[in-house]
Amino acid sequence: MTPEMKGFLVLTVVKLLAIFTITLIGVAYLTLVERKLCAWMQYRLGPNRVGPNGWFQPLADGLKNILKEETFPRDANKILFVLAPVLSLIPATTMSLVLPWAAPLPVDFDFSLPLLGRFVHHGRMPIAVADLPIGFLFVIAVGSMGVYGIALAGWSSNNKYSLLGGLRASAQMVSYEVAMGLSLIPVVLITGNVSFHEIIARQQAGLWFVLPLFLSFFIFMVSAFAETNRVPFDLPEAESELIAGYHTEYSAMKFSLFFIAEYANMITASAMMVVLFFGGWDLPGHWDEAGGLLQTLLTGLVMFLKTFFFLFVFIWVRWTLPRFRYDQLMSLGWKVLMPIGLAYVMLVGLGIYGVDTLMSSSSAPVKMGVLFLLNLPLVFLVFLVLDRGRLVSGSAARRAPAARVNAGVEEAA
Repeated sequence: MTPEMKGFLVLTVVKLLAIFTITLIGVAYLTLVERKLCAWMQYRLGPNRVGPNGWFQPLADGLKNILKEETFPRDANKILFVLAPVLSLIPATTMSLVLPWAAPLPVDFDFSLPLLGRFVHHGRMPIAVADLPIGFLFVIAVGSMGVYGIALAGWSSNNKYSLLGGLRASAQMVSYEVAMGLSLIPVVLITGNVSFHEIIARQQAGLWFVLPLFLSFFIFMVSAFAETNRVPFDLPEAESELIAGYHTEYSAMKFSLFFIAEYANMITASAMMVVLFFGGWDLPGHWDEAGGLLQTLLTGLVMFLKTFFFLFVFIWVRWTLPRFRYDQLMSLGWKVLMPIGLAYVMLVGLGIYGVDTLMSSSSAPVKMGVLFLLNLPLVFLVFLVLDRGRLVSGSAARRAPAARVNAGVEEAA
């Protein structure tokens, strides 16, 4: 093995341990942040007993779940029952390893160790465990495997409510993966690449993609809520209908693994929205492209703040909106998001072709600005004209025609 390969492996192991540890600690404390925020929204105190102001509550919860008794349903499939939480956790924690969390850091070292030989590295180190050229395709592919854990948890429990929760999760995630995939095609049309670093570089050269591709961002965000089973898309674990759904029969640490996976998926989805549509770790200006420890630290802080904003949106929506009915959920995915996504892909393709044909010598910001202006009437059409409660309607919208019919019958009588 060459000294350069040894240096690469050392840096990879260090990044793996750092990002994996930070992710798990972040997931634990994200549960505390959610409980604190929901208490603030509902004018309560929230956790305040363990440690100063309750900041050790995640440690107490983790210790409690580790020490609790494990229970197994009598007629459950023991192997799949134990394997299901792991199948949910592994994809959730793997996706964060390919995301760029800060600007690349210049690293230079050349040292030797007894029995191990020489270790060498010169150049910029990406702040991602694996800087894959396939970028978000890897995240979408691995993320889609999380449904196997939920479906197997429901089936292996031998509980009809758990089975219904697993089936709901399967149908829901498959449905919204279609819309999520369509929302990413315009990003590929603009960049011509699926690499995260190339997508960030294109946004540095022009505008953040949320401006010229706002509908793609909106479809991706709604699909992310559905993919992570968060309110108003938490039908797989609808307590009022399924007594907690697919994880009804789980206890102790196996129960916790499902929620660790859910919160890890929230972090990944939030970071994906930042990287794909809000410039990632990009800061105004070009000074962060020079490379250096200060640039890496500040861009990492910017990435954290942007990601935390979307995590706050996840929590905010949970404690604000009620859940959909299942027919509303499916109507939104298949009758609204998918047709809009297909039409938007065609319109963005035509717009990019027209801009490149008529303004071939223009700079990237000018082209992005033109696409932004082209998107304004589309946004107006979708949000102010198209739906207006006709496609995803509540029970009140259906009661109104019935009331008019009943009134007409009474007048005729």
